[in-house]
Amino acid sequence: MKLLAIDTSNETCSAALLVDQGVVQELTLAPRRHGELILGMMQRLLEQAGLELRTLDALAFGCGPGSFTGIRIATSVIQGAAFGAELPVVPVSTLAAMAQGQFRREGQRRLLTALDARMDEVYWGCYEIGARDLAELCCAEQVCAPDRVTRPTGDGWQGVGPGWGVHGEVLTERLGPALSGTNPDGVCEAQDIALLAAAELTAGRWVPAEQALPVYLRDRVTQAPA
Repeated sequence: MKLLAIDTSNETCSAALLVDQGVVQELTLAPRRHGELILGMMQRLLEQAGLELRTLDALAFGCGPGSFTGIRIATSVIQGAAFGAELPVVPVSTLAAMAQGQFRREGQRRLLTALDARMDEVYWGCYEIGARDLAELCCAEQVCAPDRVTRPTGDGWQGVGPGWGVHGEVLTERLGPALSGTNPDGVCEAQDIALLAAAELTAGRWVPAEQALPVYLRDRVTQAPA
């Protein structure tokens, strides 16, 4: 399998090329420069592997939630590339990819992913790493006040994501003894999107370019005036 994945949903910008079981990633911290950098990152990965876009099996991207501008950039880039090369697309939740990344780094299998949604809310996801070592959703992703997030059953849950840096005190109180620790520095990366997307593609879960759409979890993107 040959699959190219990108993510521009946070302050980092990343692209990853999966060929069979190997993944190569390029990642840089680039606030507000995603649109300037991402196409070059994709092209370098392909050139280094001696591949052309049209020879891939699929494209994948972090479809959200996250930075609204960043998600739109990734959506636009992937749609354009997929149309031109006639490739299927696998949209991947950024919350799922964050959970997958924490498992890759530290081996924790119960993950609570959180992103700051502003307006005193948090994007929230509960994931467990399954038998295939892939993140599996335990309950529906949500956007809500941090003191109203879904509490998972059992204990040994690891918090991951910048939302823990912003709302950590409230989330910790909400989770109580179920929480074993937190990593507020964990972010979505393209290499983790690629792994999850490969499994989805194998299962036949993909969309054509025109259906590769962002997932905001909520439509209201600006604070209403008082």
